[in-house]
Amino acid sequence: MSPPSRRLQTKPVITCLKTFLISYSLIFWFTGVILLAVGVWGKVSLEAYFSLASGQTTNAPYVLIGTGAVIVIFGLFGCFATCRGSPWMLKLYAMFLIVVFLAELVAGISGFLFRHEIKAVLGSNYKDAVTNYNAKDSKSIAVDTIQRTLHCCGENQFYDWNTTNYFMQGNGIPASCCKENVVCSPENLKDLDKARDIVNDKGCFSLVTISMESNLGVIAGISFGIAFFQLIGVFLSCCLSRYITNNQYEMV
Repeated sequence: MSPPSRRLQTKPVITCLKTFLISYSLIFWFTGVILLAVGVWGKVSLEAYFSLASGQTTNAPYVLIGTGAVIVIFGLFGCFATCRGSPWMLKLYAMFLIVVFLAELVAGISGFLFRHEIKAVLGSNYKDAVTNYNAKDSKSIAVDTIQRTLHCCGENQFYDWNTTNYFMQGNGIPASCCKENVVCSPENLKDLDKARDIVNDKGCFSLVTISMESNLGVIAGISFGIAFFQLIGVFLSCCLSRYITNNQYEMV
């Protein structure tokens, strides 16, 4: 059994570590809420881009939402483990932080390394979606969403629609190409010369890639920031677990 003076010196350290770890866990819980919000935002704002990039509906936003939910739960678990002062709970919390850190790091690095491949796939799929546009399937809906949101038309320019089956079947240029506050009649959209003044003349592909890279940059930045922030939690959890274990051993 250690001298009382040594145990008294240890208690302030444990109290200090508990205060820091509870504060960290609350912040960690808040980052989970942020990931949840980013996942929902990605689902609403980037679904059209993800759909074209993958050729089908993507699960990426759901991964962020799921990760955020798990972080929220373990953030609360971290507060509980700290208040209880349970070494095994603190070690479990540290292990969870390490797993999430590695997962986010691998995902972020993979996205950075394969960004050019993603851009190439997006370009190929977008061209295919315009060529086979029918105004009904998911890719066509994604094209309409992009053209309305980015105020663009066609892959490189609105003339691209001239070679599509949709245009040659007498449907004209999609109404999603129309400029804001301009009335587009079906007859004018079937005539390229008349359509020139009522549709957006910028192509969508360059705007899509710029928007995609910008939005993915926001997501990657948040993910990397949260990932490295978790290392602080690992350090605090391990230190507190060790001090509590040593203190319990010294009291025996």
